[in-house]
This record gives sequence, structure tokens and C-alpha cells, in this order.
Amino acid sequence: MLQELSIRNFAIIEELHVSLERGLTVLTGETGAGKSIIIDAVHLLVGGRGSSEFVRHGEKKAEIEGMFQIDSPDHPCLKKAQEFGIDVEEETIIIRREISANGKSVCRINGKLVTIGILREIGSALVDIHGQHEHQELMDASQHLRLLDHFGGTEVLAAKGSYAEVYKRYEQTAKSISQLSENEQQMAHRLDLIQFQLSEIQKAELQLHEDEELLEEKRKLSNFEKLYESVQNAANALQGEGRGLDWIGLAMTQLEAAAEIDESYKSVYEAVSESFYVLEDAARHAGSALDSLEFDPNRLNIIETRLNEINQLKRKYGGSIEEILEYGAKIEEEIETLTNRETHIEKLYKELSAYEKDLLLEGEQLSCLRQEAAKKLTDAIHLELKQLYMDKTVFEIQFATLEESGGDRTKPFKKDGLDEVEFYISTNPGEPVKPLSKVASGGELSRIMLAMKTIFSQHQGITSIIFDEVDTGVSGRVAQAIGEKIYEVAIHSQVLCISHLPQVAAMADTHLYISKVMKDGRTRTVVEPLENAAKVREIGRMISGVEMTDLTKQHAKELLDLAASLKET
Repeated sequence: MLQELSIRNFAIIEELHVSLERGLTVLTGETGAGKSIIIDAVHLLVGGRGSSEFVRHGEKKAEIEGMFQIDSPDHPCLKKAQEFGIDVEEETIIIRREISANGKSVCRINGKLVTIGILREIGSALVDIHGQHEHQELMDASQHLRLLDHFGGTEVLAAKGSYAEVYKRYEQTAKSISQLSENEQQMAHRLDLIQFQLSEIQKAELQLHEDEELLEEKRKLSNFEKLYESVQNAANALQGEGRGLDWIGLAMTQLEAAAEIDESYKSVYEAVSESFYVLEDAARHAGSALDSLEFDPNRLNIIETRLNEINQLKRKYGGSIEEILEYGAKIEEEIETLTNRETHIEKLYKELSAYEKDLLLEGEQLSCLRQEAAKKLTDAIHLELKQLYMDKTVFEIQFATLEESGGDRTKPFKKDGLDEVEFYISTNPGEPVKPLSKVASGGELSRIMLAMKTIFSQHQGITSIIFDEVDTGVSGRVAQAIGEKIYEVAIHSQVLCISHLPQVAAMADTHLYISKVMKDGRTRTVVEPLENAAKVREIGRMISGVEMTDLTKQHAKELLDLAASLKET
């Protein structure tokens, strides 16, 4: 759910902070007070298109921030956040968006800078904004199959997963056949190229970590003079008359004599004695090293040449010797495939044929499950529409026919199955069903969308659903039914609703009144939570307009009492 919303310098809103609750929140107020501006701000927050026109006049930037509390650890937005490297603690997502007066937009999710594309992808899993004239998910025919699958539940989704695994192997095999079936001349050019590359790599006879060892040897040879001088000085300081070992030997002898007199000196004597023998061994080692140190200028040239050769190969085939050898192994396998191309193509076609048979079996099983789910969904939609006084409406889920010729499927396989699905509807008796996206009547569209939202709100996984004046064009008993249906959607998802219908406002768990005030000669939008008497007055205003009579007040109270009774049931 959207828990907190902060808006600053956005359109006519100077500064606004709203705490939102679960269930149904209704926003009411006079036309032009800023209700839709708040929804516009939420739309931008979750990835809507920004513009400098949104920045309040005279200000440098507009700022919008929202905190979302995720109820389920399996929520799709958490997976998406993980994919994009966004840390989510305590299942809380904080989105911040700034739009500057020059049109530049800055987006952050949990403090991490993200692109508009990433913001939109995560935001689409958090908020679904539906306005009367907007094409939302349910109006998008390409989304109908996914919605049907979610309605079908775990059985359909499991079958879809099995199909997808086979389809992935099928697609990879088809791609391999396509690559091997390319122009003969292109294949010959490719073969010549990789044979030359392999020959170059093999002639180099590279050894793992060879470059590191050569660099170390080069470093020693380049500093040979300093190395020789340092070892020689160290050996001279230890060995010879009156040098380091002589003095330490003398100290050892004297401490030995002292220890014979007083045993408390024994530990000191042993420490010096041990050091003497260690240093004596080190002096011998330094002397031997001097004898073995030789400077070979030709060896340095050989190392330079070899390192240059390795670096040339790195520039062509990989950043390390390991990567070069891996590339060599890869193209060696490709050479074998291209050399025996016809045999490989024949083998791949056999594999492709086997995958096609598996796909057909998996796809038909998936289609059967979808057909069963479609029947249940159709019944559920009809029930919802009946409650919205559209009992004459016909809803259908149409499956596209897959053409077959001589028993062979001519329509290519798709990654989500064999089916193409679209929702069709007829709102008038005797009229043929048409695609849902073609339904034009505002009042009918509002009810159809609400019926579907009631069902799909349990399957979409959306955190918050926003209805922006979707009740336009309805009144009377239909308005009451819409209010009840919006409340029903709010049982499964947090719902924010802008409405001019008193029947909808009465069903609210939280009622926010939006108004405009003047401050320092500028217009500001103010949000006020309504309770008890204030709620009665606002619903009364929505019923009768400006004038409030005792009868209007009584009618408002009756609406609230009816709403409370309906909520209990």
C-alpha cells in the first residue's frame, strides 16, 4: 500500500503531506481544487511522463516522494527491485522523483538513482491508475492472456512454466539452424576467419599465468643492479672480521658465561644464540645468492617480445590468458560444427521436430486448462455485471483459431503457449460481441472496468489501485452499485478514488476533502481528513450543491448508515 505521499511545488500544490490507510480512500472537493493533480503526482511518481509544466510557477523544481509498504514477500516488485540491484529493507520501497524547471528528471528508489524505464517497471507493479479515458491494463488485449493465466491459478501457471522450458530449448535449436543455414559464402568467410584465429592462438602455446610470471621476471632483471648491490651489502654487513655476526657471537659467548653464574640470564642467552644461528644461515644464503645472480640482457629482450605477443592476443581475443584459451576452445568447437555443417543441421532438425511434438503436447494441455479457467472467469464477470445492473451484458473470452494444414501446424509457436486470447463484450441485447477495447460508453465502461477490477484485484498483485472519476456518467442505483463495487475492490487492494458521487463517498474508509486556499496572493491545495459531522456536510454538499438543508443532511446520514450496514455484510 501507498503509506505516505509528499508533494512539493507541483502545479498549484505548494507543500502537501498525506498519510494514507488501507481500504478505500475517497478524495472529494470542488472542481479545480486539485484532486486530479494529486493523482497526476502519483502517476509521475511511478514512472509517468514528466514535464517542466508540472513545476509550480517561480520554483526551481517539483518534488514527489512516496513510501510503499509491501505486504507479501512474493510481491513482483520485490523481485524486480532485486534484478536492478535495489536494496529493500523491511519490505518498504521509497520512491522519490524530482522534476526541474528545465525539464530534467531525477528518480530514486530506496536512495538509488534509476532510469525512468526502471522506475516505470517497478512502479507498474505498485500502482494501477485508471481514468475514464485512459487505456489501462484491462483494456490492453495483449495483457488478457496473462490475466487469464493468473486467474487460472497455480495449475495454469505450472503448465505454462513447463511449456516455457520446452519453448526455450526449441527457440535455441531453431536459432542454431538459422545460423548454420546462412549464406554459403558467409559461412566460408566465417570458417576462414576462425581457423586463422585458432591457428594464431595455438602457435602462441600460451600457459596459464605465464604473463604474470614473465612480468615478475622482467621486474627483477630491470632492477638487477640494485638487487645485486643490496644483497652484497647485506652479506658484507653480516660476515667478516668486526662485522655483525662477530659482535652477536661475542654477545652470545658473554651471555653464556653470565647464565652459568645466574640462571636468570639463560633465556636472554638462548634468544641471542638462536638469532645468531638464524643470521649465520641467512648470511650463507645471501652469499650463495650473490654467486647465482647473473644478468642476461638477451633474456630481457626475450621477455619483452613474449609479453608483447601476449598483449597482442589479449587485444584480439580476451583480457587474460584464460579468456584467450576459452575463446580458442569455443571457436575450435565452431570450426568442427561448420566443417560438418550438413550433419549438424540434420541433427538439429531432428531435435527441433522432437521439441515441436513436446510443445504441441504441453501447449494443448495448457490450452485445456485455460479453456476451463475462461469459463469460470466468464461466469464471474457476468455475476459482477449483474450486480452493476448490466444483467443483459454478454462477456466472452475468445481464443484465436490455430490454423492447421495436413495435420501440420502452420502457425508458429509462441513463448506463452498456443493461444491468442481477447476479451469481447456486448452491452446491448441482439448486438454482436466486440473487443473490450472498442466499448465507448463512459458509464458502461466504468461498470465493466469495476467488474473486472473486482475479480482481477486478487490476481494482479497491485499494491494500490487509483480510480480517477471512473463513475462519470452514472447516477441513482447504478451509482450505489458502483460505490459497493469499488469498496469490494478495496478489500484486496488499497484503493484511492476521486469521485463526485455521494454514494461512493459514503462507502469510504477514509474521506479526504481537497480544497483551495489563498496565501500571500498564491493558490494552495489543502487536504483535510473528514470525520463524523464534517463527513455528513461534505456528502450533503455532493447531494445538493452549495445549499445544505435538514433534508439533505438527513439524506447524507442515511447514505452513511446504509454504507456502514453494507460494509458489515
